[in-house]
Amino acid sequence: MTIQKAALNDLNSLTELFDLYRLFYEQSSDREGAREYLKERMKNKESAVFIAYEKNHPIGFVQLYPSFSSVSMKKTWILNDLFVKESARKKGFGEKLLKKAIDYASKTGAASLSLETGNENTAVQSLYEKIGFKRNSHYFYDYSFRFPLK
Repeated sequence: MTIQKAALNDLNSLTELFDLYRLFYEQSSDREGAREYLKERMKNKESAVFIAYEKNHPIGFVQLYPSFSSVSMKKTWILNDLFVKESARKKGFGEKLLKKAIDYASKTGAASLSLETGNENTAVQSLYEKIGFKRNSHYFYDYSFRFPLK
């Protein structure tokens, strides 16, 4: 298995994975929309994406979005997307992608790497905790303002 920072020449492989990821979250398939979305993030350096290959077949990805901490006056990263194809799950690929994200955040001088997951997603929660992510014990929140779709 190899993990590399995704570049525009990985766009076809990444689009396939991203579309599967969205299907997992019960969204409609939209390969062209996925491709354009990823292309814009990459061209504008609005995210960092790492893609995993096994024998030249794309099997997973992790996507980080930059943010900032006013208190620490440093960059932070939000681990927004993590996906491994169903056929490759429970083989350690998710853990390797997470470790790549942690390494990248550290190398960029980030104050933190944060994520959120559903209460019912206990399998991945145990993986997060196994590799060092800590549940936030200072704050209990989950507020968001969602704009109506047009």
